[in-house]
Amino acid sequence: MRGLLFLALILVALAVPVVAGGQDSETRVLAVHLDNDINPVTQEYVENAVDRAEDEELAAVVLVLDTPGGLATSMRGIVKRFLASKVPVVVYVSPPGSSADSAGAVIAMSADIAAMAPQTNIGSSTPISLGGQDISKDLRRKIVNDAAAYIGELAREHDRNVEAARKMVTEASNYGAREAKAIGLVEVIAPTVPALLNRIDGMKTVPKGLVLQTAGAQIENVEMSFWQKARDFLVDPNLIALMLSIGLIGIVVELWNPGLVFPGTVGAISLILGLYGLQVLPVSLAGLLLMILSASFFVAEAFVPTHGALTVAGGVTFVLGALILFDPAGEAYQVSLPVAVGIAATLALLLGIALTRVVRVARRPAAVGVQGMVGAYGVVRRDGLVQINGELWRARALDHAPLVPGEHVRVEQIEDDLRLVVGSSTSPEPEEPN
Repeated sequence: MRGLLFLALILVALAVPVVAGGQDSETRVLAVHLDNDINPVTQEYVENAVDRAEDEELAAVVLVLDTPGGLATSMRGIVKRFLASKVPVVVYVSPPGSSADSAGAVIAMSADIAAMAPQTNIGSSTPISLGGQDISKDLRRKIVNDAAAYIGELAREHDRNVEAARKMVTEASNYGAREAKAIGLVEVIAPTVPALLNRIDGMKTVPKGLVLQTAGAQIENVEMSFWQKARDFLVDPNLIALMLSIGLIGIVVELWNPGLVFPGTVGAISLILGLYGLQVLPVSLAGLLLMILSASFFVAEAFVPTHGALTVAGGVTFVLGALILFDPAGEAYQVSLPVAVGIAATLALLLGIALTRVVRVARRPAAVGVQGMVGAYGVVRRDGLVQINGELWRARALDHAPLVPGEHVRVEQIEDDLRLVVGSSTSPEPEEPN
């Protein structure tokens, strides 16, 4: 009897760690922090987090969101990934003071569970016209209706307030956390991620029918890596324009002075970084062509001096190209007018200084050959020879007077037979070379 009891105790002792270990593995949650705009880099960051949660079979993914919005293409990519996710996806607008505006509100409507922290807000999803300019009523109606239908269908499929969701687009409505909860736009209000996991525990998601088991879950916080942050930093229209201009300056300087290496190296690196930004963000073909034309004008000025005409043309086309370069990305991704003008003015100024020096050098008398000796000082030696820079030259006086050995003279001109014509000078005798 005692043997059976002892054996039972051993089996229980062995079973407890296994059960506990299994429970820990089933209740791990990934908390993905996103305090940024929605762009291709942040889209990749969020999608990778969902992929990891599926691979590791985690209990849920919580996107801790604070965003002003972003690109529609990246937003739709995130929405599609959330809808296809095999693990529950929770969008949590947090911490207090945060917001899920524009594209962020649409992403929240695509989540299995939409939650907010106190003192947060959601909404203002009305599409902004490209370049911030007025568009025709017909085109605006098409864009708004498309966005309203998109967010409304997401809300309907997740059993949320369709009318309130559509108003975030059609009327740019914005709701605080308590109001959003009261009208059925979000499911939960919680002050922290652990509190959120306890409150959503046992909920069944719509339409996937996934049952959440998140009470007391182990939370693993995820932040953007250094490389992702660096790439996100480069996705800045003003920085892209600056990198392109530095690249242009470096290449032009290298073309003017082959062999310097440093300007060409810096220019090439800057140009590659700028082109990376152009690859990430959608660009206008017209703006890109104007930027290329501007670069052509600046480079041509280095080889075909036009007294600054091509430099001015390059500066003007650079400003125009920079202002419309990122029109397809929307108003949030536009090059600032002061930045564009400042870069163009700097380019024109640098080229102007360089051209001034080139003209000044071109106007100087030749510093090589015998013509470079005009104005040089020397000393009369014997037999009508004059010593200049350690060399003896045949010479005659300007007034045809005889040359006196030891007399200091100055070269006034050079005859065709390389005879120097010298005049008297009070300059001290030049130092004899060793």
